[in-house]
Amino acid sequence: MSQNPFAVSSVPPMIKWLLIANGVGFLFLLYAPEATMQYFALWPFGEYPVGTSHGPSTVGFSFWQLVSYGFLHGGFGHLFFNMFGLWMFGRVVEQVWGGQRFLLYYLVCVVGAGLTQVIVLYLMSSTQPVPTVGASGGLFGVLLAFGMMFPNARVMLLIPPIPMTAKWLVVGYGAMELFFGVTGTQAGVAHFAHLGGMAAGLAMIMYWRKQGTWMNRGG
Repeated sequence: MSQNPFAVSSVPPMIKWLLIANGVGFLFLLYAPEATMQYFALWPFGEYPVGTSHGPSTVGFSFWQLVSYGFLHGGFGHLFFNMFGLWMFGRVVEQVWGGQRFLLYYLVCVVGAGLTQVIVLYLMSSTQPVPTVGASGGLFGVLLAFGMMFPNARVMLLIPPIPMTAKWLVVGYGAMELFFGVTGTQAGVAHFAHLGGMAAGLAMIMYWRKQGTWMNRGG
C-alpha cells in the first residue's frame, strides 16, 4: 500500500456513483420535499397522521426506507460534509477493496445505522414521528474501515483544524457520538445511528477477517 493513502489520482467508480445518487436524492427532496420525505425518509415504527392536502394520510416505517434515507439530506451543508467525507475516505477504501465489496460494505453500514435509529426511537417510546435522513451512518462505517486499514495515517480535522492519526480520529468520533447520544446533546442529530453504522461496519470487517479475506478485493 502507498505510504500516503490519500494519494489516489482519480475518483473510483463506486464513489462516483454514490456521489451522483446522493446529488439526485437531494434534488428530489428539494423539488418534491413532501412526497420524498413521506415515502423515502426513515420513519419510526408505527403509523402517524399527517396533515397534508394530498398524498398518504399517514406516514410510518417501510423496509425500503432503510436504504433510501441514506440518499437524502436536510440541506446543502449536510450533503456537502457527508459527500466530502465519503470522497476523502471512501475513495481510499474502494481502492483497497474494489467497487463491489465497497458498495456491499457501505450499504450494510447504512442499513445498520437505520435499524439502530428506529430501534432506539422505539425503545425511547418516542411519540413524535421524527424522520431520519442522511448518509452519515454509511460515512461513519467507511471512516472505521479507513482507520483499521491505515491506523497511523495522518488526517486533519476541518473543525477544529487539528492533525491526528486515523485510529484516534475513529476513537474520538465514536466516543463523542456515544456521549452526545447518551446525554441528549445536539438534539436533532441521530448519534446512535452513527454508532450503528460503525457497529455494522465492524461486524462486517470481523466476518471478513474470520474468513481471512478482509483486505482482499471483492468481485
